[in-house]
Amino acid sequence: MKKILLQIGLPIFAGLVAGLLVIAIKPEVAGFKEGGLNTFFSTLFNRSSNLLGTGQVSYRHAVKKAAPSVVNIATASLDRSGTSVTPIPFRNSPDPDANRGSGVIVSPDGYLLTNNHVIQGAERIYVSMQDGREEIASVVGRDPDTDLAVLKIDLKGLPSIRLADSTKAEVGDVVLAIGNPFGLGQTVTMGIISATGRDDLRLNTYEDFIQTDAAINVGNSGGALINAYGELIGINTLLYTRGGGNEGVGFAIPSRMAEFVMESIIKYGRVIRGWLGIESQPLSAQLAQAYDLKTNSGILISGVYQDGPADQAGLRRGDILTGINNISTTDGNKVMNMVAQVPPGTEVTLQILRDNKPMELKARVSTRPRMVN
Repeated sequence: MKKILLQIGLPIFAGLVAGLLVIAIKPEVAGFKEGGLNTFFSTLFNRSSNLLGTGQVSYRHAVKKAAPSVVNIATASLDRSGTSVTPIPFRNSPDPDANRGSGVIVSPDGYLLTNNHVIQGAERIYVSMQDGREEIASVVGRDPDTDLAVLKIDLKGLPSIRLADSTKAEVGDVVLAIGNPFGLGQTVTMGIISATGRDDLRLNTYEDFIQTDAAINVGNSGGALINAYGELIGINTLLYTRGGGNEGVGFAIPSRMAEFVMESIIKYGRVIRGWLGIESQPLSAQLAQAYDLKTNSGILISGVYQDGPADQAGLRRGDILTGINNISTTDGNKVMNMVAQVPPGTEVTLQILRDNKPMELKARVSTRPRMVN
């Protein structure tokens, strides 16, 4: 038995020793760019911690990865003489009432995302980076319907943040908010995702907010909400408060929506959205009973725009919309958000109930008219 153990154990031990020597002497052979054994044991410890459920004890790597792309923004209006009320450098401006906010560099060629309300009414927009560089930004486009704006700065060697798929974010995920609260300079706060898909705040036409308890204060607007890997999952936008301070209820526009808005503005100069031309209301318990339906089985069509895509498809007031392309439709705001991101000209299938009978209609999505609110 001992001989068998020696025959098996000695080669395994020798292999382990040889492997550690390779990592120490030639770490690149084992896939470690630098750090050798230190990197190996650090990686092993982190993975073991995750398996044991202890989680991370520091998020400095995520912050170091994302923070250089988060900028401070100050805006200035012109007085009657045409003089800017907030001169550069704004970081040292003695004016405590200067409008301040944050932004996120999302491409190496200088495109930034921020909130529309941060730059609204501004004659000049000053951007200050973590590395000390400052630049006046130009406005590429605004989208008041989501409270987003796209800016551009002309500097070389710009850092840019990676956008995560916010649809994969879940309640309980750790998030970090990076911004410029109260004009103090770049600040990082930590929390978790408290809720997703908040679309009933009635602040913007299109809402799909991520709710977080990471501290978001005045000046954080337009800044980054990142995940534990340093990727952007949202643009910090607002906080709910009764006394003016942070109460652990902040909201961020998800990166998926922000990316859609940004790409459309860069390509077309404005946001091009899909539109069906319907008005709807929730299928409440009373309405469901009146229609002899289950609650949350769809949304009630309360209006159809004449000659709009839905009207041309044959949809009628009083129909129950149960799905679009077999995706269930139980929330009118989510339906509007979903249709908005469908390219105009795309044909979709509407699943409806009419007189308690299931039907399907074909509709061709058109461009949302500007006058529709």
